[in-house]
Amino acid sequence: MLDEIVSETTGIAFDIMIHSKPKRIIDFLFSLIGLILLLPFFIVISFLIILNSGFPVFYTQKRVGRGNKDFGLLKFRTMKKNADKLGLLTVGGRDPRITNIGYYLRKYKLDELPQLINVLIGDMSLVGPRPEVRKYVDLYNDEQKKVLLVKPGITDYASLEYFSENDLLAKSSNPEETYIKEIMPAKLELNKKYIFEMSIKTDMKIILGTFKRIISL
Repeated sequence: MLDEIVSETTGIAFDIMIHSKPKRIIDFLFSLIGLILLLPFFIVISFLIILNSGFPVFYTQKRVGRGNKDFGLLKFRTMKKNADKLGLLTVGGRDPRITNIGYYLRKYKLDELPQLINVLIGDMSLVGPRPEVRKYVDLYNDEQKKVLLVKPGITDYASLEYFSENDLLAKSSNPEETYIKEIMPAKLELNKKYIFEMSIKTDMKIILGTFKRIISL
């Protein structure tokens, strides 16, 4: 059994090594071009956040990346200051901690745009398993920890499948239990599916699928 696990992990690592260099080149170029093109949009969003709820414009949350190492994930701030002290999960689009402008930024996934900076500097990839907070990563079993072999991404299979995750949690009487026992394991299975299918073609399919979901809102 141990030999099978080692063999499978070695195979995954080999596939990652093959795809990592072209993937990094694409990540760097697309994130750089995206940041340049979206700069005016960043300025407008920043102004709206300041007008609505003051500074800061950005929110940095510690997440777990490749190799089980922590990094600072960037987002436009969509919640009231110190809202994360009241809980890590966002429950529904109308979570009382969310600011007025934050509701729309979250609905159209615009709060995720600053993660292009994370991609540019190499903490993240455009496509890959969504990075989780340490609290939940510590609950992973050995099989689930395989998702930490690759860089986390802005979008992936799990992001598409659970595009309205917050609304699902809002229907639960115990959102955290539902997340840990039902949603998180299902997302990790989709994360592993991505790792086994990882390729430029797969990345493009996921990126196009993400745009389609956002446009259809």
